[in-house]
Amino acid sequence: MGNVILTIQIMPVSPETDLNKILEEAKKFAEEFKYHFAKSEEVPLAFGLKSLNITISYDEKRGGSDEFEEKLRAIDGVNSVEVIDARRAFG
Repeated sequence: MGNVILTIQIMPVSPETDLNKILEEAKKFAEEFKYHFAKSEEVPLAFGLKSLNITISYDEKRGGSDEFEEKLRAIDGVNSVEVIDARRAFG
């Protein structure tokens, strides 16, 4: 068996949304789910809006990430959450 590596795009409700607060909540939820939080990146989109892309990994035996994604969607200031990359790693 291997690990699942996901990159998740978190879209804020506005350019004024504090992405650092969203990031801290996302890290807290990753810890709750016992996921490894690998990295985060703010990606400029348009008109001052940035997405927060986070990369996590976990043992593929655990199944999908639907519950984790729902927790992310519930964070204040989050408009949408989408898995933009999914990979399997062995070793």
